[in-house]
Amino acid sequence: MFDSLRERLESVFKGLKNRGKLTEEDVSAALRDVRRALLEGDVNYRVVKDLVEKIKGRAVGREVLDSITPAQQVIAIVYEEISALMGSGKSSLSFSSRPPTKILIAGLQGSGKTTTCVKIAKKISDSHKPLVVACDLRRPAAVEQLRVLAERAGTGFFGPEEGESDVCILAGKAMEFAALRLYDVIIFDTAGRLDIDDELMEELSSLNRKVEPTETLLVVDSMTGQEAVNVASAFHEKVPLSGLVLTKVDGDSRGGASLSALAVTGVPVKFAGVGESIEDLEVFDPGRMAQRILGMGDVQGLAEKVKLAVDDGDMEKIAASVGRKKMTMDDMLLQIRQVRKMGPLDKILEMMPGSANIKGLQGAEMDPRRLARVEAIILSMTREERGNPQIIKGGRRRRIAMGSGTSVQMVNQVLKQFQQMNELMKRFAPGKRGMKLPKGFPPVRM
Repeated sequence: MFDSLRERLESVFKGLKNRGKLTEEDVSAALRDVRRALLEGDVNYRVVKDLVEKIKGRAVGREVLDSITPAQQVIAIVYEEISALMGSGKSSLSFSSRPPTKILIAGLQGSGKTTTCVKIAKKISDSHKPLVVACDLRRPAAVEQLRVLAERAGTGFFGPEEGESDVCILAGKAMEFAALRLYDVIIFDTAGRLDIDDELMEELSSLNRKVEPTETLLVVDSMTGQEAVNVASAFHEKVPLSGLVLTKVDGDSRGGASLSALAVTGVPVKFAGVGESIEDLEVFDPGRMAQRILGMGDVQGLAEKVKLAVDDGDMEKIAASVGRKKMTMDDMLLQIRQVRKMGPLDKILEMMPGSANIKGLQGAEMDPRRLARVEAIILSMTREERGNPQIIKGGRRRRIAMGSGTSVQMVNQVLKQFQQMNELMKRFAPGKRGMKLPKGFPPVRM
């Protein structure tokens, strides 16, 4: 998501950076390219018009044009305005002062409502006791899907009895069930349609009156582009929405929906689904999203992924290896598994500031299967071989290649990478002065 938009904007800003001092004509020309990039990125045309006018009003001021670094000033203005377009800050869930908090989840069929219900329940389960309720009585598999996902996430589940068809009666039973078992958050998964119709809206309105939800969240598929914003507007006219959840943000959508949603509907985006796993739900942060759109990375998001992926016990083992200035293949395996927990490599790299400009990374193919192959190679080694890889010669290498379903050439590559990692560990070991770095690096004194 945002790849094409980010590339276009980076190209615009690169042109500005090459100029020592900007004229009003330079800014106007750059903003024409910004306008074109946003429109191609599927941002609502009215939103683009207003945004560009605001940027231009600030960017052609004397303070910017006469600035020592005018290009950076313009980039800062674009960043601030895009952030403001998506919201002034994080818009968190509201919880009732008198439990239970009731959250109504709405959306079209196929938008990801059912999965989103469980993702939200999982996300708040550290501080709340959530119950998910299957109110989609029209899609035969919906109830079973919600039950299976809730079981996997370890959250409470309530479903209809056989033959039950009235969602309002079901909702009433669910609230009684929650009260008896001290569930303090109830999340209702409602029925969807392939299109908006009167029957859908009437059922949703009836359920809304019965439940009186604290939050009414609309799940929209960001892959549908501008249609996602149109769906949000139509739902908001019929049922008062308090927030949006964008799904499939990790896909190939152009990103216009997230930029347009708040401006068009007046409803903030509260969550973004960034993967298929139950844990892949992020609180939507306009500032961080704007940073990623403009190629500034997302250091905070990267730090959060690292924190979730890192196991304290594994870190102690790796720290012990650093202390003795020597790592084993088991240490390398731990590191690989932690990287894989963080998600696809290309998505991790997007969070690194300036990654698009790093030679060798731009346009590189980040094959997630490569890490899996490396892991298979290490697991095909004996305990003795993992502890002392120097003993792995020709015959052992062939056996490891056969056992891991790879080639001797790849086994050689893994062993070479391991050797390089050990050399770096020795050079950067604590307490060493005048460390000798690989050729091409400037000398470092500590």
